[in-house]
This record gives sequence, C-alpha cells and structure tokens, in this order.
Amino acid sequence: MDFIFKEETYRIRGCAMAVHRELGCGFLEKVYQEALEIEFTANGIPFKRESRLDIFYKGTLLQQQYFADFICFDNIIVEIKAVSELTDIHRAQVFNYLKATDLRVGLLINFGERSVRIERIVNFKKSV
Repeated sequence: MDFIFKEETYRIRGCAMAVHRELGCGFLEKVYQEALEIEFTANGIPFKRESRLDIFYKGTLLQQQYFADFICFDNIIVEIKAVSELTDIHRAQVFNYLKATDLRVGLLINFGERSVRIERIVNFKKSV
C-alpha cells in the first residue's frame, strides 16, 4: 500500500523527532511549535504557521475560525499537542481540519509523552 505524501511526512516526522530529542517533554505547545518552525526552516520544508481555516455551512462562510498549527508542503496539516495522552478528541480535531480544507493528510504530533508520538490521519472522503 502506498502512502500519499510519504516522503513529505517522513521529513516532517524527522523534524518532530529532532525537536523532541532536544527538548524532551514538559514544555507548552507553543514552545514545540516555535522549535518545529526552526527545524522546518533548517530542513527546507515549506510551511505556513497558524493557518486560518475557513469553515462553511451550506455554502455560507461561518464566523467561527480555526487555526492549524502548520500546513506543510501546501498539503499536510500538522497539529501539535503537549499532553500526557492523545485522545479521540485530538484526532477528531485534525480530521475536521482535513474536511474543512479538503486536504488528505494530517499529522498529529504529541510532545507530551516520554517519546514523541506521531499519528497519521487520512481524509479518504476528499471531495472531487
């Protein structure tokens, strides 16, 4: 089975691992976000930080806005957490971001555990 954006997600995962090796766990999400931005830049990974995600309901733009921590390579949502354990609520957040943007792949990265945990979330219902 081929993974979409396999090489790109591999590079993002490598950056997350480098950040965790350097900082370990125990910091706030914003610290990891800033460190990850430095790693992305150093590794030539194109990204947008805190990208606004517009949400539509029946074609009408809602006032409520969400912000993804990163969108890398214009195709991959990267959401950062610093919690003791990932839950289905965290996974649903990334999945909803994928639905809102019509993107296919999201990485949920948790720096709050002893070793960095990275989950790949795929939107198989991408509209045509």
